[in-house]
Amino acid sequence: MGLFKRQHTSDALTDPNTLLQRGQSLTLPEPETFVMDTFDPPPYYQRVREAVQQRLLERKIEVRLGEMEEGRRLIQPILDEVLAEEGIIATRRDKERLLNMVAADILGYGPIQPLLDDPDITEVMVNGPKHVYVERKGKLMKAPVRFVDDDHVMRIVERIVAPLGRRVDESSPMVDARLPDGSRVNIIIPPLALNGPCITIRKFFRRRLSMDDLIRFGSVTPEFAKFAEAAVKARLNIIVSGGTGSGKTTLLNILSGFIPDDERIVTIEDAAELQLQQEHVVRLEARPPNIEGKGAIRIRDLVINALRMRPDRIVVGEVRGGEALDMLQAMNTGHDGSLTTLHSNGPRDTLARLETMVLMAGMDLPLRAIRQQISSAVDLIIHVSRLRDGSRKVVAVSEVLGMEGDTILLQDIFTFDIEGFREGKVVGRLRPTGIRPRVVERMAEHNIHLGPEIFGLPV
Repeated sequence: MGLFKRQHTSDALTDPNTLLQRGQSLTLPEPETFVMDTFDPPPYYQRVREAVQQRLLERKIEVRLGEMEEGRRLIQPILDEVLAEEGIIATRRDKERLLNMVAADILGYGPIQPLLDDPDITEVMVNGPKHVYVERKGKLMKAPVRFVDDDHVMRIVERIVAPLGRRVDESSPMVDARLPDGSRVNIIIPPLALNGPCITIRKFFRRRLSMDDLIRFGSVTPEFAKFAEAAVKARLNIIVSGGTGSGKTTLLNILSGFIPDDERIVTIEDAAELQLQQEHVVRLEARPPNIEGKGAIRIRDLVINALRMRPDRIVVGEVRGGEALDMLQAMNTGHDGSLTTLHSNGPRDTLARLETMVLMAGMDLPLRAIRQQISSAVDLIIHVSRLRDGSRKVVAVSEVLGMEGDTILLQDIFTFDIEGFREGKVVGRLRPTGIRPRVVERMAEHNIHLGPEIFGLPV
């Protein structure tokens, strides 16, 4: 059943140059929005759902989580039976909607199930039972679906965390989890969340994206793609930086796909998201503390352990604390070709954040020694950003050249030039700076040769 209808808003945009001449600010038009067939749970919904679920159990009818079509077929006659017994008269359209809700509650993730099924929606945010938002094409909008009450949200929370052996209650009110398809889930409940239980789900593409997909989306250029592939194969240490939701993990996933099949890869993550296709991969996942506050295994512990596992490559999903020091030491002690991500606002800010995270390791190191470690360990910083129109693009590629005095030297290889806006979209391109990077010498040692046109130089 088609739950979503498109409603287009005007894409008319005054010419940017005219606006600038008048001294006015550039503003993007309202994004295309979705209108969903709204169906607030009627007063009798809880009673009907519980009656249907009880009869499924009594009659030993097996319905499997996730199998929505088969489940709807089994639930429909029972739902009709319950409605008749309760004396509830509903239109055919309302019966269909009620069937969708009951099936989603029993077999899926309740009211948010159609949002998770929609391929255009990339993020689902539940702010308590009455407010659900989605991200579509990089823009936030409210979805007209709602839960009955806090208990209804908590039932869905339990369905998410139970298969993972995690728990959410007042003594442990926060959890990071993942859905069976790999989508990342964060849950926080009262007393920490004042609006009621909150669920944030960042969906993953059902198929693994490739560099060709990013080129087609306009996120990168063919020149960048060739350079990035050569950098990974030449075993350069690469940090992918960017803000929240900018596409860091997606790009890390694609870059890791260039690692040769004959290398042993160890991945380390808070919640396993990477989808490496190579055969020789060891996946490690951090563990939160138990109910007594013990037994936590941190990313830092896993990085230290990974060094004893004879890795050819170490891929860390994200560094956000003291593990940065261990990651840098791994890069400096023969584990070339390591990849990781971190949150930052740009390549220079990435270096500052690395310094801060190394200090969080509790080592009393002088700042110059930390910068020396960073400059000798990191080869490339690839910065990604989510632009004003919601698109995600690589906006800078910088090479770390070493130290000059107490300063780490950076050299831009590619930068993104914004030319303006057209029909609500940012117009621009990732362009080479015309500088031949020093890392091409490392690439040549691995028999990888890039033409000068990649860097905007004459052939």
